[in-house]
Amino acid sequence: MTPTPPSPADKRTSGNPAKQAEINLTVKQQREQKRQEKLAEYQKQLAKRRRSKLVWWVVGVTAAVVIIGLIVASIVFAPAPAPTYDRGNSDGSGIEGIETFENTANHVDGAVEYPQTPPAGGDHNAVWLNCGVYTQPVPNENAVHALEHGAVWVTYDPAQVSDADIATLEAALPSTYTVLSPYEGMDSPIAVSAWNAQLKVDSADDERIEQFIRAYWRSTNAPEPNAACSGALDAPGKK
Repeated sequence: MTPTPPSPADKRTSGNPAKQAEINLTVKQQREQKRQEKLAEYQKQLAKRRRSKLVWWVVGVTAAVVIIGLIVASIVFAPAPAPTYDRGNSDGSGIEGIETFENTANHVDGAVEYPQTPPAGGDHNAVWLNCGVYTQPVPNENAVHALEHGAVWVTYDPAQVSDADIATLEAALPSTYTVLSPYEGMDSPIAVSAWNAQLKVDSADDERIEQFIRAYWRSTNAPEPNAACSGALDAPGKK
């Protein structure tokens, strides 16, 4: 191994022992200074690497916490799934306050004067209303055609219910074969209608609403049970 050539300071000599000792001390100090500088630089780089690792660790942990929080929030705040019911084949006779009617089921043009408000059957337009939630009133003649196919129509008077009531009604409905819409001027806050049957209630929390839906949803007693409830008319305000 080739030895390191001496530095200029290493070559300095003196015939005076005291002076030589001073020179030797200066050389040692310079070597020690260089060693300390290298050590300080190493410690600086080591600390930098440690800080970098710490930063990435904090970033990773924070990202994991955020992701977990988003997953938890998506579960906690996700809307509840729509309820499901068996096909209703009841006449609803056990539901307190229910009314039943005898209505015709002809396809007609133009407006129809209905004996019930909202209508619970009768002559209607040849185009049915697509089932779903509407924020505006829907045409009677098309909604009645949806009833003919076994849908349940839930109506509310906007002047008599709150936004919370509307949300409660929407949450109670199956995802298909139901219509929810405002209907101004009713003599009750809420009405639930099927073909030739109707129930009027004062509260969105009334348990009879679910009883009615279970009795009449997709009922085989409708004139055209299980006919389509989509693919026709989307009235204004459909969500």
